Amino acid sequence: MWHAKTQEEVLSELKVDPAKGLSGEEVRDRLEKHGPNRLKGKPKKSMLALFLAQLKDMLIYVLLGAAIVTLIVGEYVDAIIILAVVLLNAVIGVFQEHKAEKAIEALQQMTTPRSLVRRQGEVKEIKSEDIVPGDIVILDAGRYIPADLRLIDSANLQIEESALTGESVPSDKDAGARLEDPKTPIGDMSNMAFMSTLVTYGRGEGVVVATGMDTEMGKIATILDEDTRELTPLQKKLEELGKTLGYIAIGICVLIFVIGLIQKRDLFELFLTAISLAVAAIPEGLPAIVAIVLALGVTRMSKIHAIVKKLPAVETLGSVSIICSDKTGTLTQNKMTVVKYYTATPLGDGPPVELIKSFVLCSDATHENGESTGDPTEVALVIYGEQNNIMKKSLEAEYKRVSEKPFDSDRKLMSTLNKTREGYRVHTKGAIDQLLKISTSAVVGGEVVPLTEDLKQQYLQAAEGMSDDALRVLGAAYKDTVELLEPDEMEKDLTILGFVGMIDPPRTEVKDSIREAKMAGITPVMITGDHRNTAVAIAKELGIASSIEQSMTGAEIDELSEEAFAQRIKNIRVFARVSPEHKVRIVKAFKAQGNIVSMTGDGVNDAPSLKSADIGVAMGITGTDVSKGASDMILTDDNFTTIVHAIREGRNIYANIRKTVTFLLSCNFGEVVAILASILFFWPLPLLATQILWINLVTDTLPAIALGVDPGEKDVMKRKPRNPKESFFAGGAAFRAILGGILIGSLTLVAFYLGLREHGYGLNSANISEEAMMYARTMAFVVLAASQLFYSFTKRSDTKSIFQVGLFSNKLLVGAVLAGLALQFASISIPFLAAAFKVHNLSLADWGVVIGLALIPLIINELIKVFMRRGAAKQA
Repeated sequence: MWHAKTQEEVLSELKVDPAKGLSGEEVRDRLEKHGPNRLKGKPKKSMLALFLAQLKDMLIYVLLGAAIVTLIVGEYVDAIIILAVVLLNAVIGVFQEHKAEKAIEALQQMTTPRSLVRRQGEVKEIKSEDIVPGDIVILDAGRYIPADLRLIDSANLQIEESALTGESVPSDKDAGARLEDPKTPIGDMSNMAFMSTLVTYGRGEGVVVATGMDTEMGKIATILDEDTRELTPLQKKLEELGKTLGYIAIGICVLIFVIGLIQKRDLFELFLTAISLAVAAIPEGLPAIVAIVLALGVTRMSKIHAIVKKLPAVETLGSVSIICSDKTGTLTQNKMTVVKYYTATPLGDGPPVELIKSFVLCSDATHENGESTGDPTEVALVIYGEQNNIMKKSLEAEYKRVSEKPFDSDRKLMSTLNKTREGYRVHTKGAIDQLLKISTSAVVGGEVVPLTEDLKQQYLQAAEGMSDDALRVLGAAYKDTVELLEPDEMEKDLTILGFVGMIDPPRTEVKDSIREAKMAGITPVMITGDHRNTAVAIAKELGIASSIEQSMTGAEIDELSEEAFAQRIKNIRVFARVSPEHKVRIVKAFKAQGNIVSMTGDGVNDAPSLKSADIGVAMGITGTDVSKGASDMILTDDNFTTIVHAIREGRNIYANIRKTVTFLLSCNFGEVVAILASILFFWPLPLLATQILWINLVTDTLPAIALGVDPGEKDVMKRKPRNPKESFFAGGAAFRAILGGILIGSLTLVAFYLGLREHGYGLNSANISEEAMMYARTMAFVVLAASQLFYSFTKRSDTKSIFQVGLFSNKLLVGAVLAGLALQFASISIPFLAAAFKVHNLSLADWGVVIGLALIPLIINELIKVFMRRGAAKQA
């Protein structure tokens, strides 16, 4: 029972020095003994289970039924081809699902919570699963507890333990407490911290006493892998479309049987015709291809530093009209630098040593060997100290910290109590206006003098001058005492030392990204806790705002009703001095105006606004585990430019899926047109079921996937955001899909007719020879496949010609079309394949005819685009 032991007993038992932590060798040994610090999940599906899952599909059952019937009637080649297609589809599906699982694992690795530990005398940030018993873990607000800890140090530490106890109110923790009762309830263990609970306030240190399944969470929780793969709104639409097409196919199959019986056709031929029509009508590869396109898009996004956690976010990204962004680290470099200082001492007396000492001692940040931990403002102060030869490590060794009052956003102050030779000194840093309220004296010319109203005004005017220059102002004060003060007694009767002005310079690339966002019809909005003047100065420099009238403070938001705020918000581009609670109001107000809102956040309290936004974006570097958990997307570089890149990628992904869907529907509709027309007009069938299966395999896979990963149009960010309620077939997409299908189907029938005519037959001729039928079907077979392959080029853009888009700018599509044509050529020229598909090679003249016919849908679609561009130019 670790809670019943003293700190010394726990540290001795775990063989660790809290000042140094474990060595690398000890970590390796303990990791080998105890295993990774993670809870075990349910076993993964085997490859066989994945394979069988691929066969649970209505269309597959239809094809398997067709294979059995063809075997019974002795059509062994047809049966083998149908079974081969089923197996190939299943193998491709297994491969994709396995790949998707690996991708999800990789993304989970990237979003694994991280922890601060002390090892070999240095504080390091590591993956939580690498923690071992005996590790010294440093705790601060916003971090999840990575394992079960016995606390060895705490300062106003509060931990929210609802994940374990169900109690939502945070528990106060005291590292010095010793609980004698071995049966102390978990909720009362004030000297312990448990895995998966959350630090909400203060700071502390703890030694790891249990990891993984040995933790309290591991003992009581039955962990199940969540099936997080949900259908996106787009996939649901496509699933509904597939069902609709399925019902239409069944209806047409019934119609064929009725017509066939009237025409006294062969029943087995009717059955195969119905199967071929079902295959033609339903784009069976559609769900798989959309899933592949989304997965590839998410992988591409991770390479540009945007980890998409939820697939629907990819679609929503294309509709974003407002980007609400933090200033610090997102729009700026997150490298605060002290550039000015102010003391009431006349200039020329050298750097303000006492001021710098107070700043360095009153900070929790570290900076060693170019590596920093802690708040960027505090890091800047520590670096400022180093620049003036005041080193934090040696200063802290001389003036040991004995107590503190942590920073909180209401007081806007932080204080530490450090031991001195004569007694103790309070060092307080924070907002200059707050410091002036609790100070009674000031250092002027090296002397301590009373703090008069004139002196206060002098400080405030100087601070305002720095704020007008977009500098962040931070003041410092002190108080000497002979006794150990309680935290509540620290911030009284202080002596003002002065203040510094810092700036976090804007990121150089952000200005271009903001210009790009505006061109795309997206409004960038800055949200910051900084002063209005500072925020507006940065916003003007970046092009977000043009005047101070476009700004609003948190206090002003509080004065407005929801309706009044929703009206005012239209013209606001900068929100200054806001709390995380204000962020939720800002999101709701923008959404009330019909906007799709992206919101960035990094703190514990940002979680509600991230959830309220259409796209919650968490910071990967500075973000807390809570904010990452609540978000839809994580920026691994905390950069605003990445949000704009992600929106561009999201627009491209949606456009690519749309291209793929309309391409597949055009192709499949073309097959339906060819077969249905043949039945309705009493013509022979231009294609056999196996031939249609082959064409679908050639055209529905490689070209469709290549369209799905198209580089996209360069002007995608010059268009307004897409309305998320807009129909998938808006903007004439349905008309173009139907027209494309009619052209492809009609030209297939033309090729079939020309093949028959070469042998002296017509479409209504009786007793057509087997040789003539095979030749005619070969021509139809080639035209149907080649026209679909060529047609894929014109689907790359709804308005631009293939030359404007760049014929070779999608090399994958060029390769897919060439591979498709090669496979088609092989199927009619290699003897055993030709025999299987009941086709044979064509004469050179007929090759010219079929290629010419196959190019017509592409040419007609390109001509339509010419008229569309002219119409658009006249309207403009």
